[in-house]
Amino acid sequence: MATLHRVDGSVEVPAELPVIALRDLVYFPYMVLPLLIGRPRSVAALKEAEDGGKLALVVAQKDPEVADPGEDDIHLAGTIVRVLQASRLADGTVRAVFEGVGRARVEEFVPADDGLRAQVSLASEWERDRSEAPELTADAGGAKEVKKLFSEYVRLAEQIPPEVAGIAEEVADCVQLGHVIAGHLLVGSAERQEVLEADALTRRFDLLREILVREVELLRIQEKVSSRFGLRPGKDEEFLLEEIGGAGTAEWRELAQAVAEAGLPDHAKERAERELDRLAKLNAMAPEASVARTYLEWICGLPWTSETTDNQDLGRAAAVLDAEHYGLREVKERVLDHIAVLSLAKALPGPILFLVGPPGVGKTSLGRSIANCLERKFVRASLGGVRDEAEIRGHRRTYVGALPGRVVQGMRKAGSRNPVFLLDEVDKLARDFHGDPAAALLEVLDPEQNRAFADHYLELEFDLSQVLFIATANTLGEVPGPLRDRMEVIRLPGYLDTEKKAIARQFLWPKLVARHGLEPYGPRIDDEAVGGIIASYTREAGVRQLEQRLSRVARKLARRVLSARGGEAGGDAAAPRVDVGVADLPQLLGAPVYVPAQAGAGSDRRGIARGLAWTASGGEVIDVEVAVVPGSGKIRLTGTLGDIMKESAFAAVTYARSRARLLNLSERFHRDMDLHIHIPEGATPKDGPSAGITIAVALVSALTGTPTRTGVAMTGEITLRGRVLVVGGIREKAVAALRAGVKRVLVPSANAKDSERLPSEVRQNLELVPVDTMEQVLQEAMEQPAAETRARSAEARARSAEALAARLAPSVS
Repeated sequence: MATLHRVDGSVEVPAELPVIALRDLVYFPYMVLPLLIGRPRSVAALKEAEDGGKLALVVAQKDPEVADPGEDDIHLAGTIVRVLQASRLADGTVRAVFEGVGRARVEEFVPADDGLRAQVSLASEWERDRSEAPELTADAGGAKEVKKLFSEYVRLAEQIPPEVAGIAEEVADCVQLGHVIAGHLLVGSAERQEVLEADALTRRFDLLREILVREVELLRIQEKVSSRFGLRPGKDEEFLLEEIGGAGTAEWRELAQAVAEAGLPDHAKERAERELDRLAKLNAMAPEASVARTYLEWICGLPWTSETTDNQDLGRAAAVLDAEHYGLREVKERVLDHIAVLSLAKALPGPILFLVGPPGVGKTSLGRSIANCLERKFVRASLGGVRDEAEIRGHRRTYVGALPGRVVQGMRKAGSRNPVFLLDEVDKLARDFHGDPAAALLEVLDPEQNRAFADHYLELEFDLSQVLFIATANTLGEVPGPLRDRMEVIRLPGYLDTEKKAIARQFLWPKLVARHGLEPYGPRIDDEAVGGIIASYTREAGVRQLEQRLSRVARKLARRVLSARGGEAGGDAAAPRVDVGVADLPQLLGAPVYVPAQAGAGSDRRGIARGLAWTASGGEVIDVEVAVVPGSGKIRLTGTLGDIMKESAFAAVTYARSRARLLNLSERFHRDMDLHIHIPEGATPKDGPSAGITIAVALVSALTGTPTRTGVAMTGEITLRGRVLVVGGIREKAVAALRAGVKRVLVPSANAKDSERLPSEVRQNLELVPVDTMEQVLQEAMEQPAAETRARSAEARARSAEALAARLAPSVS
């Protein structure tokens, strides 16, 4: 460690520091500036500094045109900086705020994983304590003359705030004064580097005096000529700037040409020309100039009028969708409807499709397929974890490092005003004191408002009405109602096992064979093996885990091929066996991870009922267990149950108490017995009302000692009087029931209409039994219900059948 002495305290500097190269910028001690760090080596060095002592060495490049500077491309003298703040932006760039601490020199570069790292030595002036060097605090080295020249320079230079001169006047330390003045000089990097490297105070102030005398004289000439001849900013002043050595003129001309050729609408063109006029007055080194240039580049880079021509061939669109995705009939029909209307109307404001379904069913990849159908540009913005409203609407330019929001960034990336724009994982949006990103999306996804979308950074209206927005989510529960109302919800249920086999055979396995270099060997995997992977190695509604397991199989086959060839890809050994059967799975994937659920598992069905639940990953089959033991009437609920599910359990207990005589129960069971209601897989949180009738059946089964029927599952909310109310997720629950081998499912009568939306395979192999009351549920679910219950259930079932027939019968006038 070396001690670096400053006016405001000492700093301990390690012998080695990460090195950050700056393009066309020389950083001085006592400067506090924000920078955008984007190059991989610089980002890695910044990360190392953050993880270490928050210190780094910043040095200037010798040639600013070098994209990835190495050890030979940078100056050895630089400034030690302290990292005050660093935040990662969406494009991988880091916005960092540095404070210059002191000067140092690279003695030797040392190996580093990603960035640059070097052994450093402190400059001589910093090795001395102020108490031992009183000349450093006196007006030495011509400091008074330099102060006076700098005050005049600040007065003449419009780009420097007037208060900077006052700051320099208050600095009593000569070392600090030299760095403060040098840091505000609007001159080239070569001269600034020379000032930074000057160790002697007299040499440094001599250089500062030479630069200030020249710059002050040039500014006086510019002021005199401008006031005398009344030059206009821009073209008239360009000659003067070139004559006196002004910088940035060529870049200004390029920006002016870009504005002229961008085809901007009137309101954007007026704003761009105003910024150009302002930029013409600024020095290229001024921070305001960089902000203005970036703003103009964003305006010129947006697709204000550029758009692609839609392919309106319905046959081609249907073929593309079928070739890239299996099933998903409803989504495909919606896209084809849109293309048909577009063909007839020639113009259609972009609809907003909201794809809701469990992970791995193809929501994200559908967006790219829709873009391929229409031959539109495709852009995706992931919203998972976004908690700042400015990520959607952009930051105002008053903030350091401000950028447009993700919507405008996506439009610039697309290069077209009518792309397919995928907003991924909108249910993962967060909210905190920074604002509500979901509220910011309301304007984006409202066809009546997004034709004049206003980004905070641009401060200009941008038309989003021709964009085809597609949003995705795993569940609707986390999406605010106003946002959900602006979109057309399309549900994607989980895949059946037969559908998963078809997807594996037609899409996943051919893709993985090509990806792993196995095409010359023609590996095949039979349907039984795929079925074994689905049943014993995956548990999901989508096919993501299935693809991972098939990828693992492909890697094992690739290793087998290479081993058979003696470890060389070009060997001449006989080709190994690469076909995969169900008997090969333990060798390729290890022992089965999951034991397939069996509808009739377990010989003793007393106190057990099989229910159906909906989760963000699709439908699930759950067993509810009830144990009855002598006690004092305590009720215990376990299994990580939510409040709603706990209320359903208490409602089931109250129902059993109210029907005690009819169910042949002791009327004092709630006093003489303890009830323990448990739902397995206790580590998984569970909630919702749809397990109400399942808990009631398990409870009655345990109290009466009557086993429940095998092959029967159920879902429905229970009331205190034993009515069965409607629930959601019937489609997902039915698919899960069929996957588990269930033959009959009890559903509320109000959900009978949902059977029309079930896949044909589910309707053919699964019987949905509508129920209205708990008497019907017990009749269908229990092996030997009490006689009284059987009679009442038959009557209630007859009444329910008559009511259902009346509702479904066509009206007769």
